[in-house]
Amino acid sequence: MISPKEDISLLEREPRFEDSFCSIQAVPKIPKIQHKETRILVSHARRFNDEVVRPLALKTDLHSFEDPEYLPWDLVKKANEWGFYTMFIPKLFGGQGWSLPSHTYVIEELSSACVGIANVIFVHYLGFMTCLASWNMPLVNRICRDVAEGERTGNPCLITLAITEPGAGTDVEEVELVDRGRVTCLAEKVKGGYIVNGSKIFISMGHVSTWHAVVAYSDLKKPSENTVILAVKTGTKGFSFGKHEDKMGQRACCASELVFEDCFIPDDCVLCDSRDFHNSPIRSTADLVNQLIHYVVEVTRASVGAFGTGVARGAYEHALKFAGETAVDGKLLINHEWAQIMLAEMYKNVIAARLAYVEANYSNSLNGGVLNFLQIKPVYYYMKFVPQTVIDLFVVPFYKTKIFNWFMRQVFVEGQSVEAQHRCSGWSSIAKFFGTDMGMKNSQMALEMMGQTGLRHDQGTEKILRDSKLLQIYEGTNQLNRLNLFNCLIARNVSQARVFEE
Repeated sequence: MISPKEDISLLEREPRFEDSFCSIQAVPKIPKIQHKETRILVSHARRFNDEVVRPLALKTDLHSFEDPEYLPWDLVKKANEWGFYTMFIPKLFGGQGWSLPSHTYVIEELSSACVGIANVIFVHYLGFMTCLASWNMPLVNRICRDVAEGERTGNPCLITLAITEPGAGTDVEEVELVDRGRVTCLAEKVKGGYIVNGSKIFISMGHVSTWHAVVAYSDLKKPSENTVILAVKTGTKGFSFGKHEDKMGQRACCASELVFEDCFIPDDCVLCDSRDFHNSPIRSTADLVNQLIHYVVEVTRASVGAFGTGVARGAYEHALKFAGETAVDGKLLINHEWAQIMLAEMYKNVIAARLAYVEANYSNSLNGGVLNFLQIKPVYYYMKFVPQTVIDLFVVPFYKTKIFNWFMRQVFVEGQSVEAQHRCSGWSSIAKFFGTDMGMKNSQMALEMMGQTGLRHDQGTEKILRDSKLLQIYEGTNQLNRLNLFNCLIARNVSQARVFEE
């Protein structure tokens, strides 16, 4: 008998073990208590669905049609009361510090009832992740403490990411494309800060947020090497809100235009300036900007995959309920073989989409992403059990030192290898486009099964279809995410392959 043994040369061939089995490698390293935390949080989300989301979802959607300028302040205040806006902010910054990978399970749960309302909550974490990726500890701490204070006082404080521009949508999420896009948001360096001119569009929850992580460019001719990320607070002179988009779906979550006219942002509100990367001995400035952007989307694209999974599940649950209550040819629809096959297919889509975003989380926890730092067992248990007052007294003072901020950025951004980045980013793209495609697929199948009944607004199924389409567009279109997957996990094995060259 030939005994099994490990041969590294064979494991490095496609499909690579490290690419395909992130969960097997990550599970032993993840704190066991995280399982219990996830159960608690999903239970919390289900209760929020029952008490808040389901009673309001259709009413809010209809209200937004009657009043296109509707802003979801009522939903924001409810989410704030339930602790959702500090739930996944680490105790390092005054938040509740729940297990960050658990956020995707909560997203799926909320999205199964209404993805628009789920986005009212979780687009806030897109802004937070962008701030965190800068590892500008004093400024991140300042912003997050405002969020915690807003929860304590009942005055919600949300964070947005402002990156999309009128002439550059998907382009701005890839360094290889941004120089070809028509970016116009200029951040001109002046004494003591930057003067910003330009606009951002389709910014989810912009009108109701307090802080905005604004991606601007100090040289519009070469934005890939001149990126500046600024923290702009609502009410800053020169900053205003433009139009409120009248969307087809996810109408509970407003999409805003942000306008900057000679808006001065002081140096202490600069999250990150790519000029800080110019002297890096390891990588080019463009590569490090790309690293920072992907440090964010490695998490957020998997989150959108969880949105899509929730939509797929909601559509399946609508179809299942309809099949169990509707008689066709003298017997319940659920007892017809063709209906059983359709429901089985829809159920499979939910399960497969969930596995994709879970594997993306494991990849991030293993390969130097944001989740990796927070999943190191000593760090995790320290944050879990040490009182907030102790952290504030003995850890927070270090935030003000330059060497501490330099260290955090070196370890958690520049310290992530290119291979690890590709693995995280590739899996996040898989989760994003697969999960959202399954959301769209199940929405269509639910309407097909329900026929004319599914088109009635009071049934909620047509709303699920309207909501699902947007998921295929934001956080990089699904076409871009397929190209990113090719670039990260396929092209490296084909010497002739070139990506983003057309």
